[in-house]
Amino acid sequence: MKRALGVSVYPDHSDINQDKAYLKKASECGFTRIFMSMLEVTDGKEAVQKKFKELISYAKNLGFETILDVVPSIFDELEISYDDLTFFSELGADGIRLDTGFDGNKEAMLTFNPFGVAIELNMSNDVAYLDNILTYEANRPFLYGCHNFYPQAGTALPYDFFEKCSIRFKKEGIRTAAFISSQVGEIGPWDVNDGLPTLEMHRQLPVTVQAKHLFATNLIDDVVIGNAYASNEELEALGQLNRYQTELTIVFEEATSEIEKEIVIKNQHFRRGDITQQMIRSTEVRKKYKNEANPPHDNQAMLQPGDVVVGNDAFGKYKNELQVVLEPHQDSRKNRVGRIIEEELVLLEFIKPWTKFRFIEK
Repeated sequence: MKRALGVSVYPDHSDINQDKAYLKKASECGFTRIFMSMLEVTDGKEAVQKKFKELISYAKNLGFETILDVVPSIFDELEISYDDLTFFSELGADGIRLDTGFDGNKEAMLTFNPFGVAIELNMSNDVAYLDNILTYEANRPFLYGCHNFYPQAGTALPYDFFEKCSIRFKKEGIRTAAFISSQVGEIGPWDVNDGLPTLEMHRQLPVTVQAKHLFATNLIDDVVIGNAYASNEELEALGQLNRYQTELTIVFEEATSEIEKEIVIKNQHFRRGDITQQMIRSTEVRKKYKNEANPPHDNQAMLQPGDVVVGNDAFGKYKNELQVVLEPHQDSRKNRVGRIIEEELVLLEFIKPWTKFRFIEK
């Protein structure tokens, strides 16, 4: 399934012109999805319709798909219901998020609505909610899953629970999404905004590391920035991110040669299929560079997890093999050429047998 990047906007808490400028920049950076929150009705139904229709129309012209999140209390205020999605279709919404669970049959019926409005389910519960809906033969292409975000520090999901919840959707081929948090965005749905991630471990991390992690799990198709507004630098960095394979950020040692840098940066790596616990081995490069000399350097210290090494001239047939250290060990036949930045060490556990990966220099 193709992977996408998304942003969130909160028209009830923001200026529409600022929202438009933000969406334009995000579009230029390759973002194609919007989480749009409808939180309150202060000026009447017509004013709400006008504001949201204008913004959604603008977004659609930029190529965005808009998922509308409507607080359940608003349904009564707007005199609308889940039984008739005309209101959302007229706004131009591509999908709506269900914050209220029904009996499974109703959700399945909603996926056959005549407007083609997608139905997005909450993924952040490890229960058989999706299974129940699918037993009623839901229209799967119009059924999405998206995790919650968590404004209060300390309340977002732990990874193991997130994984279990996500597997329930991924194994059924349902499109999935989760939230990451801008480190500068201050707008969210509520008055507490300690960031808006799905995973607690992401709350203080750079957006690129958060996104790399979610994509590396192979459980999430769409990564959405939960809070607004992300900085231009964050949008640009995410736009340049490889969504389909992990790119590890490395800081080189001063003594690292140009050949070693070429081995690391210029090659497509994959983890050897017959794995070892001590390191990730990329062995094809040793064949390509077998005739290149590689004098020893930085080869005496104890190697630590996250170190990147290349076999030196003393390593025989393993000369110029690249390895990423997973367990501490010492071997003078390996040159320590650099180290993966600390924030990205969490990505190493997702490099499985045959997993493709690359490096980028910090």
